[in-house]
Amino acid sequence: MLMEDSTLERATPLTDDKNSSLRQWLAVAAVTIGAFAFVTTEFLPVGLLPHVAHDLNILPGVAGLMVTIPGIVAAISAPALMLGAGRMDRRHVFLLLTALLLCSNLLSAFAPNLVVMLLGRALLGAALGGFWTLATSAAGRLVEAKDSARAMAAILTGVTCATVIGVPLGTFIASVASWRVSFLATGGLVAVALVAQWLLVPSLPSAAALRFGDLTALLKHSHPRRSLLMVALVFGAHFSSYTYVTPFLLGDAHLDMATVTWLLLGFGIIGFFSNFAASSAVQRNFKGTLLTMVSLLMFALLLMPILRHSSLAVSAVVLAWGIAFGALPLCFSMWIQRATPEHPEAGSALFVSIIQVAIAMGSFVGGAVVDRASIPTDFMVGGALALLGLATLAGIGAEARPVAAACNVPCEE
Repeated sequence: MLMEDSTLERATPLTDDKNSSLRQWLAVAAVTIGAFAFVTTEFLPVGLLPHVAHDLNILPGVAGLMVTIPGIVAAISAPALMLGAGRMDRRHVFLLLTALLLCSNLLSAFAPNLVVMLLGRALLGAALGGFWTLATSAAGRLVEAKDSARAMAAILTGVTCATVIGVPLGTFIASVASWRVSFLATGGLVAVALVAQWLLVPSLPSAAALRFGDLTALLKHSHPRRSLLMVALVFGAHFSSYTYVTPFLLGDAHLDMATVTWLLLGFGIIGFFSNFAASSAVQRNFKGTLLTMVSLLMFALLLMPILRHSSLAVSAVVLAWGIAFGALPLCFSMWIQRATPEHPEAGSALFVSIIQVAIAMGSFVGGAVVDRASIPTDFMVGGALALLGLATLAGIGAEARPVAAACNVPCEE
């Protein structure tokens, strides 16, 4: 999210050469474990959807509410929790949110019906919005100034690792045991994250409470507004389709569960490496990298239903999709952090909120299309949303010049 030049010019590069200590990097590692746990919990239903729908006797589109509900709640909690936290020590907020995540997993694991399941998922949403707002804004406070970008990249690695290991592992556990065991195993991971944060994250006092005016001030600028629209369209495109990728691969592409598990693992692995490649590419050509990744996402979604009768072609498209989405979270996170150096929590809150709205609306729209039409039709809708996101990005990219402050290196359009 790039703002007007006067704001951008104030984001000057940091020159502090002091090295971060091992203790500081361990604190980053503790938050990274939390990020891994949150993302694994959030997207666990993607691989478990057929199992949960069968056991709870609901339609796949209704089961998609397990993704929609957390998104809706997180969209509200991202700004609301930070406004309510005031000057509360951010370490205590981290611990509270991770404890809520543990409760969410336990409630979901023992849910006897859809209502209890959605209550557990709502607890996830309440914790999710606040966690990502804190994680993206506090990354630079955990280490020395010159290592802030590396700390952000490390925390975001928890996202890609969750895609590589967490979600496919949850799918594997469900295939050999049950989806309830998958939630219990994720709960164990959350417990590890909670202990790590308790032992390693230092006190993070807040110098000033986030105000509602900080949020509205950012939205007065045209670049942030259009950037939020772009992010919403791209994330909506992804999650309207990705929520139902497992039923598509099983029912429409006619792959077996073992192949789907390995393919989702491949999606995560290639996304993991794409994340690291993007961290270098955006420093050389930020706009070009974003345009390339959004275009790749769009073509992947449009080609999935067209090529569904070829298992080899579908596998290749899924991997291309993984390349695109592996890069996008880091790209967008750098975008917002470069734009809001003076109000990082306000910028992060809006960014997290719009992503969660996109996840909720994307999975909701996807579920409606799946239940009323078909999953291939849903992928076409996702491709259309990605096209709109691409057009929005192309429209704002020419007006926004990059800033080197976020990565402490020269960047070029």
